[in-house]
Amino acid sequence: MKAIRILLALGGLAALGFGVSLFLDYALPLRPDVFKTLVWLVGAPVFHDAVIAPVVGVGGLLLSRVVPVVWKAPVMAGTVLTAVLGILAFPLLWRTYGTAPEPGLHDGNTWRGLLVTLAVVWALVVLTGVVRTIAGGGGKNRRPSRTASDSVRKDLRGA
Repeated sequence: MKAIRILLALGGLAALGFGVSLFLDYALPLRPDVFKTLVWLVGAPVFHDAVIAPVVGVGGLLLSRVVPVVWKAPVMAGTVLTAVLGILAFPLLWRTYGTAPEPGLHDGNTWRGLLVTLAVVWALVVLTGVVRTIAGGGGKNRRPSRTASDSVRKDLRGA
């Protein structure tokens, strides 16, 4: 296992070195757009770690405490799909030609397409939640499902 980790680390370092060499080919000699690129390369991870990750963490924590058990899986799936669709649509929402031109990509209304897709996702979330609520009796009298950690605790107690 240690040899596999070393090989993976060496492969990752080689890819990192290749990426640095490509960036240096782009960046040298220095021009104004190079500084914009550096701000983007440094700013995106900082923005993610300082803003996006805490908001998602707090939102997930609040959802886990508010949403009933039978609704948790559909709501989590809908939330993840909403985030992924938002990330995919972001370049075109930010500016009209935010991606490389592809036939038909820039012909449509990106906002409308995103909103229709999100409406379908959340309609399916509601439908799934309602079906699970009806099938599971609302989740009030149901015992929580056993998890692997419950089994481990039971084994450790010797029961």
